[in-house]
This record gives sequence, structure tokens and C-alpha cells, in this order.
Amino acid sequence: MKKYIPFDKLSKKERRRQNAGRRVTWGPLSPVTRRAKNPKAYDRKKAQRPDDDAVPFCVLP
Repeated sequence: MKKYIPFDKLSKKERRRQNAGRRVTWGPLSPVTRRAKNPKAYDRKKAQRPDDDAVPFCVLP
């Protein structure tokens, strides 16, 4: 049986090992909170983006 040692008195290496064991992975989920963009709001990036479907015009002599 292991002797109980308070967390504050553990070595830095042992605290890191215990903390790593307590952490869990989110897997495919992202924990970042996201909000949908307001479609009525002005978006500078969208305004500067050129049209992808526009064909360059050139005149051949």
C-alpha cells in the first residue's frame, strides 16, 4: 500500500505525471465555443475577395 502524500508536497515530476493522468482528450470535438456569423454584418475579408468564377478578359490582335 502506497503512503498518502498531499499533492502540494509531491515533487514537480510526480505532480506532472498525476495531472497528465487526470486529463482526458476531447477526441474529434473541439472545446472552443463558436458562434454563427451574422449574415447582415459587413465582412471586410469577403469584400476584398475577388470573384473566383470571373474569367480574365484579354483581346487578341
